[in-house]
Amino acid sequence: MEEIRLKPIKQLTTQDIVYKQVKEAILNGVIASEEIFTEVQLAETLNTSRTPVRGAIQNLVKEGLLVSIPRKGLTVRKITAEEQDEIFLLRSSIEVEVIKKLSKSHISREQLLPLKVIIQQQEEAMKNDDNITFIDLDQTFHLSLTRLANYTLMEQVLNNLHNLTQLMGLKAVSRKGRMKDVLKEHRQIIQAIEERDSKSASKFILDHLYKTKQTLNDVDNS
Repeated sequence: MEEIRLKPIKQLTTQDIVYKQVKEAILNGVIASEEIFTEVQLAETLNTSRTPVRGAIQNLVKEGLLVSIPRKGLTVRKITAEEQDEIFLLRSSIEVEVIKKLSKSHISREQLLPLKVIIQQQEEAMKNDDNITFIDLDQTFHLSLTRLANYTLMEQVLNNLHNLTQLMGLKAVSRKGRMKDVLKEHRQIIQAIEERDSKSASKFILDHLYKTKQTLNDVDNS
């Protein structure tokens, strides 16, 4: 009998657990963007030593979710209006080319099936008011399109924007009705690709990104 090649189960370290909990708190808005806190405060709240907290914080700073303020502590990264514009410019430039390639290629319905499954999973997350899962799936949807187009470098660029895009996405879907609109927009994109309608597909992806940007502006100004 051949050896079954499986990876051993990796036990989470205390640092892993701290990292996961703090990251979820940031993305859920439990740690407010205006709040300033310290390693000591986090360690006391989580009932653990400072060493795993320090390691987790270092990783979150590297990922761009936390910012260190000298002699004060840490705070959640705030995305400026200029950075927001840059992110949408990058995404629209990349994703329009992705959609154009897919809608002009001989992409089968079977190849698009995983994307339809993601939409179904997003619908389930919406019913459960699970914003984090919804946005995780949203990013998986967009990355899957890029992967399907075989644009490896573009996928890497989108991956590098992952955390900032997630923060922005969570803020956008906090507006009532936005999740339902996102599902409709995703379905329009897939349908246009299936019909090999490059013009409509490009319009749908641009409209989708623009509406998200407008929603963010509305939330910021409310």
